[in-house]
Parts: sequence; structure tokens; C-alpha cells
Amino acid sequence: MADLKALAQAVIDGNQSAAVEITKAALKEGTEASAVLHDGLIAGMDVVGARFKKNEIYIPEVLIAARAMKMAMEVLEPELARAGVKPVGKFLIGTVQGDLHDLGKNLVAMMLKGAGFEVVDLGVDVRPEKFIERARATGVQLIGMSALLTTTMPSMEKTLKALKAAGIPAKIMIGGAPVTPGYASKIGADGYAPDAASAVDVAKRLVA
Repeated sequence: MADLKALAQAVIDGNQSAAVEITKAALKEGTEASAVLHDGLIAGMDVVGARFKKNEIYIPEVLIAARAMKMAMEVLEPELARAGVKPVGKFLIGTVQGDLHDLGKNLVAMMLKGAGFEVVDLGVDVRPEKFIERARATGVQLIGMSALLTTTMPSMEKTLKALKAAGIPAKIMIGGAPVTPGYASKIGADGYAPDAASAVDVAKRLVA
């Protein structure tokens, strides 16, 4: 039987080649794609997220682990689609208009993918209209907005109001260095997360 614990460990260690090889071997042996995803890749990223939250590892290690998971996912995705495995939820993410920072956003996107979400990444400097247009086209349940500058935080409120006015039913999460839980409730966001690992927890709660 495929060693999915070893797959989880390959993700934790950020060992891309091992993650890909074990994924291929598991599928070849007839292990279900959903088991490879949940007991291997997601299990590994869960450990990475927990360690990141406790400051036992830092952003570079998380990025290396997420990269290993991404490479294995490229092998696994066609099998998941064939098996009809649905994502945990669909998440649209972007850095708001006027802000060009993307490290935090990319980290959140990677961690969400690692938790089984389908992620649509709009990039940086995203206008409210773009959020609306893509939310309509993709039918996402969650929208995440990031800002790293206090000067671009008003773009969050503007975008949130535009999404509500357009009748987009998705729940909205916000985050970024200057963002606080108080600001999130002030503008009417459904969720706030101080870091990427917490963002996954909040996202799971909002789609439950």
C-alpha cells in the first residue's frame, strides 16, 4: 500500500521530487485520489500550518512545503477530476486596488489550496469591478481581500460595498499587516485572519 504518511512528510519537508514520486506511485497502485489528497497532501499542509501558527517555522519553509504540494497536485488534479472529487470550497483572492504587495496573498492562496480549496487568484491592484466580474463568472463562496498599506485599506471597504451592491452572495474575508478585527467588523466583512494558517481556519468555518 502507498505510504501516505511519507507523502505528508515529503510535503512537510518541502521535498518536491519525493512528493511527486509518492503521489504517482500511490495512484499507480490504485489508491483513491481523494485519499492521496486528504491523508497525504492536506495532512502534510495541516502540520505546516500548525507549526507556522506556533512560530516553529517561518514563511520560507511554508513556501517550500506549498511548492512541494503544488507539484504533487499537478499529478493528482486530473485524477481528482476523474473521480468527481469536489473542492472544500471555491475561493476568489486578490490584493485590492492601489496595492502591489502579494507575498501574504500568495501564502494564503497556497495554504488554501493545501486545505483542499479551489483558488482563483486575481493578482494585485485589483479593481472592485474585477472582483465582481470574476465572482459572478466563477460562483465562488468566499472572497478574500488583502492590503499591506494603511493607504489602500479604504479600497477594501469600497470593494466590499461594490460586491454587496452587485448582489454577490459570497462571504468576504480580509487580511494584511495593517488590518484589524475591528476594521473587519466596521466595514462589514464576514471574516478576518491575522495570518495565512488562520485564514484557512476562518475559510473552513465560513463554508461549513
